[in-house]
Amino acid sequence: GRLSSPVCVQEKKIFAVQGPYPVIRSLLRARGWVERKLPREGRRLKQQLGGQKKQQPGTEPSDDGDEQGEAVLNPRGGAQPSLGATDPLYHPWPHDEEVEEEKEEDDEDDEDSDEIHDLMSYLVRDQVPNFLWTIRLSSIDQELLQRIEVVNRYHWVRALSTKEGLCLSLQNLPWFEQADPNSFFPRCYRLGTAEEREAFTEDFRLTAARSLLKLALEKAGDRLVGMEQPPKSEKGPGDPTSHPVPPTEGPGSSLSSPSRLAEEALEVCEQHLGVLEHQDIDRNTPSPCRTCIDWNCFLQDYYRVAHEGAGLALSGSQRERCQDLLRRLAEQLPQFSIEGDLNVWIVKPSAKSRGRGIVCATRLEEVLRLARSRTTPSARVCEWVVQKYVERPLTIFGTKFDIRQWFLVTDGNPLTVWFYQECYLRFCSQPFSLRHLEHSRHLCNVSVQKQYKTSAHQDVRVPPSRVWSSRQFQAYLARLGRADVWHQVMVPGMKAAILNSLRCAQDHMGLRKGSFELFGADFLMGEDYQPWLLEINSCPTMSPSSAVTRRLCANVQRDTLRLVLDRKDDPSCPTGAFELIYKEAAMHPRPAVGINLMVEGCSLKKP
Repeated sequence: GRLSSPVCVQEKKIFAVQGPYPVIRSLLRARGWVERKLPREGRRLKQQLGGQKKQQPGTEPSDDGDEQGEAVLNPRGGAQPSLGATDPLYHPWPHDEEVEEEKEEDDEDDEDSDEIHDLMSYLVRDQVPNFLWTIRLSSIDQELLQRIEVVNRYHWVRALSTKEGLCLSLQNLPWFEQADPNSFFPRCYRLGTAEEREAFTEDFRLTAARSLLKLALEKAGDRLVGMEQPPKSEKGPGDPTSHPVPPTEGPGSSLSSPSRLAEEALEVCEQHLGVLEHQDIDRNTPSPCRTCIDWNCFLQDYYRVAHEGAGLALSGSQRERCQDLLRRLAEQLPQFSIEGDLNVWIVKPSAKSRGRGIVCATRLEEVLRLARSRTTPSARVCEWVVQKYVERPLTIFGTKFDIRQWFLVTDGNPLTVWFYQECYLRFCSQPFSLRHLEHSRHLCNVSVQKQYKTSAHQDVRVPPSRVWSSRQFQAYLARLGRADVWHQVMVPGMKAAILNSLRCAQDHMGLRKGSFELFGADFLMGEDYQPWLLEINSCPTMSPSSAVTRRLCANVQRDTLRLVLDRKDDPSCPTGAFELIYKEAAMHPRPAVGINLMVEGCSLKKP
């Protein structure tokens, strides 16, 4: 055992781990690797250079709630406190990436008490690690980072892993792929830019007009042809419906002119359809939201119908127009199927994970006020995005869920992407209802739901851990007679969404050779089983919250090491549950020098 440290130096088997990753540490040790330990904050260095003691760095809270200023790797051996962003040894990497890993009780003292491992770590204290697994790059000395062969993080992934960055990247998708982001990513706007704030306002108004027509048909007892809801779950007697009807009309909720309101909604939707069908190309047609309609009055009346139960009746001709108009809009709008009739939107901070700061809203002025109230002098408004809420999700036992899907990028040139064939579902703790917008019903994050007890109204078939594996989900779909949708609709949709996101973000990411990164994408399923990408997390949590996640998180870490370590020497080695889904042709950069651009000639002389 004591001779293994020199051998590991020769075989380049020295690793370092920063963060709560006991599985990675255990797997590498089992492979015969030796750890160069990173001293934690407040602990004296075992190896003190020049008799100096470790300084106590000040901590600076980051967006993800973890503390900065931890002890970091020092190229001269041992460790040193992280320096300020102005120190020349450090690049000012931003702390606004979607880092999801949670702080937890650190039991490394018990785990690492083995004297042999301590001794071997001491013997390699001056060696540069060959492999680094860290929760964030900003806490690692940049001078040393350039010398580490394999690192589990990429620089500058915010174009993919922050909500603002993903929103902006996908706006450029048509330049890279013949794909429409509206077909897999709920429409999203950055509230910090005047142009997108105005675009959101127009979208909100148009969606309100469509929602009003849907409500009018529902009140008339009609259902839009072709938009019947498929069965969503095995519901028992008394299970709450996923889409409650509006409350009965109450005092003070009547409209001054119901016929005028319906006619205005029809007029707006007809103008919008004309724009979508390009009928406005040769006409001087104003934008649907710049007509003579008083939008403030229109929205207030819409709120009375949608939220207060005000009556709204359609004439016979209006009902026919409404049916035809909504049918044609459904053919033009990829996201028509996820819209309900309450026009719910979700406001999110750009670079926070685990559901922090998220608010659901149903009124335009509420969204704009939320964005303004969450702006501080040190923060930009565009750090907040607003996204269309999926009002018609697939539910299981009347409960909302989402899917955490891992994927791995092992190279940036050529871009190489691996899809993990196992994933897990996360359930809410209360039945789904759009009439109640609490986090317990709408945010599936484990870190959110663990704050709530399971509701007494929850279906008893929802697992107590609120987690299912993808295999359990496939068995559930088979009981519904829809076993085919997993492999024919859901998985292909998730793969396409991931690849489209990477393709339009890769030019803005620091895809360093020798690095790799495991990402966690969150998907919601629509009633038609179509997957909708919600966000992509950098450094997804590996903390086991259930028996399902304990198994899957350990497996994905094991298979990740197989890909990034074993595959270098043995391309045919087992890759576990990872499936290669994309490898582009290598791009050879053109030489920047060596091209002769000289133009030879002679001056003209007067005759």
